[in-house]
Amino acid sequence: MARAEAVRLGADLVMFAEQFLAGYPAEDLVLKPAFQDSCRAALERLARETADGGPGMLIGLPWREGDELYNAYALLDGGSISVRFKVDLPNYGVFDEKRNFAAGPLPGPVNFRGIRLGIPICEDIWTGDVVECLAETGAEMLLVPNGSPYWRGKTEERFNIAAARVTESGLPLVYLNQVGGQDELVFDGASFVLNADSSLACQLPANEEIVALTTWTKGEEGWACREAPVVTVEEGEEADYAACVLGLRDYVEKNRFPGVVLGLSGGIDSAICAAMAVDALGPERVHCVMLPYRYTSGESLKDAEACAQMLGVRYDILPIAAPVEGFEAALEPIFAGRERDITEENLQSRARGTILMAISNKFGAMVVTTGNKSEMSVGYATIYGDMNGGFNPIKDLYKMEVYRLAALRNRWKPKGALGPDGIVIPENILTKAPTAELREGQKDQDSLPPYEDLDEILRGLVEEELRVSDIVAKGYDPEVVKKVERLLYVAEYKRRQAAPGVKVTRRNFGRDRRYPIVNRYRDQGLAAHRKDEALERAIGKPRMGSMDM
Repeated sequence: MARAEAVRLGADLVMFAEQFLAGYPAEDLVLKPAFQDSCRAALERLARETADGGPGMLIGLPWREGDELYNAYALLDGGSISVRFKVDLPNYGVFDEKRNFAAGPLPGPVNFRGIRLGIPICEDIWTGDVVECLAETGAEMLLVPNGSPYWRGKTEERFNIAAARVTESGLPLVYLNQVGGQDELVFDGASFVLNADSSLACQLPANEEIVALTTWTKGEEGWACREAPVVTVEEGEEADYAACVLGLRDYVEKNRFPGVVLGLSGGIDSAICAAMAVDALGPERVHCVMLPYRYTSGESLKDAEACAQMLGVRYDILPIAAPVEGFEAALEPIFAGRERDITEENLQSRARGTILMAISNKFGAMVVTTGNKSEMSVGYATIYGDMNGGFNPIKDLYKMEVYRLAALRNRWKPKGALGPDGIVIPENILTKAPTAELREGQKDQDSLPPYEDLDEILRGLVEEELRVSDIVAKGYDPEVVKKVERLLYVAEYKRRQAAPGVKVTRRNFGRDRRYPIVNRYRDQGLAAHRKDEALERAIGKPRMGSMDM
């Protein structure tokens, strides 16, 4: 379809993203010989199409050559195939390419109808070596296919890297990025073109598949993009919200679920997840269920119903007293003589999770789980209960970020969203104190520090890997920081069993942050590299060959 559109537009060459034929990242699927064969066969079919004299094609795929598998980018023209291999394989954060691919040699340009095209692939432009080699061997422009996932602030980072390569090489650069969700990653597109003077010649939209024509001319200074669309790309919280919607939409659509179901509690987390689901799929594909028990307030019932009405979704109320009391009756013989505690609270959450999963099994809709990053960090969630579900759009958003995005959605709606305009989350949900309502008068901050403090402590521990002493130096109580760190570590086993969710921050749980479940290490809060006597008395003099944990 894209090539047909390129024919209609009169284009000479149509460019696709990194690993387009395989999908990126395909992870260990690319190691499967049958999958490699399928990608190669698809490429050869596309190459035969270019024998018609129409536009050439640039497209990515895994390419087996001898004993090595490469991350390759192929030029198809006149029925023939020319390939270049990725040199710099990222192996940090969400990237694991050295596991799957061999590094290619430094490339020269590829000839396309008399024009020498330099094709550095994604990470190849994050350092200068590949572009330098291409410039020295006669490249006239740089065409860069990318599978660059979104995280906050990524747009500016990409521009800075691209501008550095343009400045060094003196060549114009086309930055083409993948669009769509793949498991926990969202690829936001936002492709652009920089001319040789680093001026922006083209900016395509974020989170939207598009075929766009760029028109180029060659003058004394070389090639320049003279005509192309330039649009405004969402930034900041708007970009975060749009990424969450795209990630949820593609997870549901690509896994062929007919819709989603979620528990609507009257709280902020379920409300924003419901709004994101409606924006992603439309109200007719979202089913919200209130699951009240004796501790569910009238205020929560009222807020949940109002939110469902604003969003236009199906809304059912299914009381959980019978299953909860049934569980308690079944357990009574072995619980006899013991005080009620968090065990009984968790039975409520697990009854709700079981009911939602039963609805999912019966009707095929995927359960959306609604825990935010603050809760997932410290284990303030019930495994096999409110953690049940197939996908979590707010998994990488801290609690205070959830509040800000909810307020944002009430005054703004992303392009392409299928939900209603205007207010979709009742104001009372934004202003009341958060509570799980698992016991009388419960509030979240009976168990946790204020979310304003908790989120900042967690950013220090998770995103920045700060020492406890570094966080304490910012003014936080040492015992509170140590408690949060302990909760963060002991909740690792829960996070391993949690649903996938959209990556928004630079460092999410799962692909970015990989900690052992069995882990007794705790930061005692001592300042780094202090050699004074007080420190030695506090921690003991170190001995060769030993380490206290």
